[in-house]
Amino acid sequence: MTELIASAQSLLGRYFPRNHLVLASGLSLLLVIILVSTPEKAADGEDLSTSNGHTISLSLPTETTTPAEILATDTNAIKAQTIELEPDLSAWTDLQVQSGDNLSSIFTKVGLNAQAMYKVLNSNSEAKMLNTLYPGYELSFNIPEPGKLEQLKLLKSPLEGYVFTLNNDSYLVEPILRTPEVATIFKESTIDDSLFMAAKRADIPTAATMEMADIFGGVIDFALETRSGDNFGILYEEKFLDGNFIGNGEIMAAQFTNQGKQFIALRYENEAGDVGYFSPEGESMRKAFLRTPLDVFRISSNFNLNRRHPILNTIRAHKGTDYAAPRGTPVRATSDGTVTWAARNGSFGKLVVLQHRGQFETKYAHLNDYAKGVKKGAKVKQGQIIGYVGTTGGSTGPHLHYEFLMGGVHQNPRTILDKLPKAISIDPEEMLRFQAQTADLLAKFRNYSEDSRLLSMNTAAESPITR
Repeated sequence: MTELIASAQSLLGRYFPRNHLVLASGLSLLLVIILVSTPEKAADGEDLSTSNGHTISLSLPTETTTPAEILATDTNAIKAQTIELEPDLSAWTDLQVQSGDNLSSIFTKVGLNAQAMYKVLNSNSEAKMLNTLYPGYELSFNIPEPGKLEQLKLLKSPLEGYVFTLNNDSYLVEPILRTPEVATIFKESTIDDSLFMAAKRADIPTAATMEMADIFGGVIDFALETRSGDNFGILYEEKFLDGNFIGNGEIMAAQFTNQGKQFIALRYENEAGDVGYFSPEGESMRKAFLRTPLDVFRISSNFNLNRRHPILNTIRAHKGTDYAAPRGTPVRATSDGTVTWAARNGSFGKLVVLQHRGQFETKYAHLNDYAKGVKKGAKVKQGQIIGYVGTTGGSTGPHLHYEFLMGGVHQNPRTILDKLPKAISIDPEEMLRFQAQTADLLAKFRNYSEDSRLLSMNTAAESPITR
């Protein structure tokens, strides 16, 4: 045993400094004591039971293992343990589709070749949707190793998308549908200058303001009939996903008091899934025609059969209404109809003509451009964008020239609407369903409005009076 210890010390002396040898000697002595007190010899890697009942595990080097090899083995073991403790890094690459991007350029950006792209596109018929990408779409690529696409996620919005997962030599497609949390928001304001400035002061989203103007567009002319002191309230939805705001939802109810006359609109969905806005009595807010084809404008020239033409300087009937507005302002169809003309037409410039039911016709002239899909024979809905304000043809500045014809005869668009039939309201047989669906909504809206009014009164009462 003594010779074995001496031989071990001689061997270790060639590789380790003196202070290390002192420590090694102590450990060797401890090992000898353990071996002597153990009744049975333990093989490499087996457990040894000590006299005090504790168990230890030993992994002894073989006779041919050198100290350098022992150190290398220990170092590799430490490295292996370190790698196992590291977090599993994701192989996902995310990007957002920009204007001008296409699928080929995007695949190149993430390091995938054309073969990988065609493999996804040809995996099934649903994959063809990848050929139509719009700015704002989000794409995520799971590429665990160069050139290998394991998964592809396409998000059209935070709530809707698709995931493509590699399955053998093809890809399976599954939809992604998430349901947001919805909060109901009530806001109101009073008009001092314009509807849009009043809405901005109340921090009402522009999109909600525009939609509210559309809802009441059949009963209120927001350009000519609003007055200082008019007030409005709006109950609408805000959507949240994982605690983050992702956008506005539907307008559930709205109220507008115009020159002392109050209008209330409630959202209602019938059994067929059609959505509309109605008064508490079931009368539709949607009239046969909108009062104006623009949301933002001023009237620069009224219907006048004796007007002096601004370019020709002669008395020439003005058979429509001119709405001055910035170039590019969206122009909306004032009623459902069919496009009978969508091209240039002399002094009208770029012109859209719509034929409506009941021998009614409307014309929209001097357009800068046409909306997508607007061409002869196309069907359009009331409020749908059909073009954009411009200054084409015989025009002195950007504006929309709007004409209204009944039975081929020009009518004043601003006065004829009151003589036209209203849109279809709730059928008497459906009134019970309508009332059941809107009763709570109306009560909630009125409670919000009353609470807001009381809050305003209390705030005014608590405010110090200044002289």
